[in-house]
Amino acid sequence: MPIDVIALVLLGAALHATWNAMVKAGTDKSLDAAMIALGAGVFGLAFLPFVPLPAPASWPFIAVSAVFQFAYFQLVAAAYRAGDIGLVYPLMRGAAPLIVASTSGFVLGEHLSPGAMTGILIICGGVLTLAFESRHGGKHAFILALANACVIACYTFVDGAGARASGNAISYTLWMALLPPVLLFSWAIWKRGLDVVTNHVRRNWKRGLIGGGGSIASYGLALWAMTKAPVATVAALRETAILFALIISVVFLKEKASIWRYIAGATIAAGVLVLRLG
Repeated sequence: MPIDVIALVLLGAALHATWNAMVKAGTDKSLDAAMIALGAGVFGLAFLPFVPLPAPASWPFIAVSAVFQFAYFQLVAAAYRAGDIGLVYPLMRGAAPLIVASTSGFVLGEHLSPGAMTGILIICGGVLTLAFESRHGGKHAFILALANACVIACYTFVDGAGARASGNAISYTLWMALLPPVLLFSWAIWKRGLDVVTNHVRRNWKRGLIGGGGSIASYGLALWAMTKAPVATVAALRETAILFALIISVVFLKEKASIWRYIAGATIAAGVLVLRLG
């Protein structure tokens, strides 16, 4: 994998960890997740005039992706309510690239080199180490996290293929960001009522814009990378977000980290190196 692709995917991973931390810190995780999606949609809408339309072949992928993104945000909120983030986040982000790597040959016809597969397995092993370190969360949280890992794998395949079919990964990303907030807020208004949703938007619109900007930039970089490298390797490299989350928690949030978290971080870094060499 070229060094410039690795660098940009790592930047996207850092942005992913940042907006995810904003959702974790929120008081209403369902609406906070919807706000992130809304912020991404606003940025997408603002930049649409400056990019060409995606190729017609990519529009079905955009529609299907919106459904998976809706399910993803719903499961993120549900999993965070059910269990400790130390269990949920690593399981979601660690299991997904394993699913992608093991099925990409069948789904996309991409066959990875032994070195690339080794790097993917090392990264996933490092991420999953953090889940086993957790002492909180039960069976319900475990099931929700694994279910979302399957959803993540599905939209990774859909968007990887869609970005390639679009002819312009940036254009695809911007259009792809428009539908999920429509679905999420329609659902929220139906379940919670217009007044509750409106008040939350009024109080948190700045956080939504900041987090949404990070979200769309993060995913846009990943989709661009998927047009330059195998989807499975990019999907695994994105999960270095957990390493950036560790740095954020220790340096900025002043949280204590056990030795297992540092071991996991070193393992992920080693996996990135192997992925580069492979």
